[in-house]
Amino acid sequence: MDTKTTAPAPTASGTRPLAGRAALVTGASRGIGAAIAERLAADGAAVALTYHSRDDRAAEVVKRIEEAGGRAWAVRADAADPEAVRTSVAAAADRFGRLDILVNNAGTGVLGPFEGIATADVDRVLATNVRAPFLAAQAAAAHLAEGGRIISIGSCMADRAPFPGGSLYAMSKAALAGLTKALARELGPRGITVNLVHPGPIDTDMNPADGPGAAPQAALTALGSYGEPGDVAATVAHLAGDGGRYITGAAIAVDGGFGA
Repeated sequence: MDTKTTAPAPTASGTRPLAGRAALVTGASRGIGAAIAERLAADGAAVALTYHSRDDRAAEVVKRIEEAGGRAWAVRADAADPEAVRTSVAAAADRFGRLDILVNNAGTGVLGPFEGIATADVDRVLATNVRAPFLAAQAAAAHLAEGGRIISIGSCMADRAPFPGGSLYAMSKAALAGLTKALARELGPRGITVNLVHPGPIDTDMNPADGPGAAPQAALTALGSYGEPGDVAATVAHLAGDGGRYITGAAIAVDGGFGA
């Protein structure tokens, strides 16, 4: 993971939609983040990914991307640490000589009756889910040129909280909607788009489709089933590519009709 690579400038003849572009995906050692990193790499982007603690999982994502012919690099960064957030953005831009796409995926949650949630938990969830995307976007804006993309990963619970215990998590993800709209206005004159993707129940190791709480979640969707990480990654890839050039300030649900 220490070999420096350089992403070439985009060319009109590139056979892959993101050929020549460089992306940073935060929290991408597993689940949705890993799927996004792998999809952007498959579409031709050089991908830097951050992870919190599991070097082995991050290395495995990098290995899969490289074995498929892509370019990837992992950097350890705690999303709750402001300096680590800023440093990871700068490191990604330096690694590939450019930065075109930022995907704010790193997140955390504390579920339970809101009366019992500790202040320390509130601080960490908001630091990771709200402050980190703001700081990452702030740092990335110094590198993004016209055509740049900022995409944040929210949650279906930002729009609908059908069961108790999710107040802190829902609040943190709902904040991204305001950030997305405001940044779209601020960065639009520079040709940079800013969007939000709200996943619904997605089959990951943190929320498996065969887990004890899966059936009630699946029943809340119009399709009656969980989605796959690749479903979210496909929407992110569309927003990151030329097909997303006229989409900004939007919140797109990939939730199987959870909010219908």
